[in-house]
Amino acid sequence: MVGKVYGIPPQPPVEENTRKVAAGAVVFGVEYRDLDPEGLVDTYKDNAAYLAEMLEQSPDGGFTDEGVSIHVWDADSGHEYLRFDMFDGDPHYHYVHRSDEVVNNVIEFDTAALGDMLPWVVERLRTRLPDMLTEAGAEQVASRLDPDVVNGVIDEIERMAVAARRQQQALRPQTAS
Repeated sequence: MVGKVYGIPPQPPVEENTRKVAAGAVVFGVEYRDLDPEGLVDTYKDNAAYLAEMLEQSPDGGFTDEGVSIHVWDADSGHEYLRFDMFDGDPHYHYVHRSDEVVNNVIEFDTAALGDMLPWVVERLRTRLPDMLTEAGAEQVASRLDPDVVNGVIDEIERMAVAARRQQQALRPQTAS
């Protein structure tokens, strides 16, 4: 596997901040995420092993970042197999395998080589979703995908992501120049 592999699941989305769109075998979610160390500790506080790994992997001061996330869940089980975190500081994406042990494979996104992550994500959803689901161990979900249904909602997902990004940018304090 490329990237970093963690034995803890990604922090769950905040339901009230997540807009969902059904697309047959999958459900997409668009959420503006604001990560902070306290929130992560709160997420994993009831599982000592998860909390220990998260703290061990955290940079000095803890994980702090924000940006739009696009989630991809299995419509039947609700398991999140893919997540694209278009964060300001550390953009990346996840393959979240479903097995007896948590396998959360995180791949960093190179903005210097690839630019803004959102167009890349939209293109991956259009052209590589079955392959990426298979990579995450979701062959059965990939086999149920209807490309027409999926492609029918991708423009809406992109609009939602752009709107979430703009809304948060408008809320940020303006700095004097």
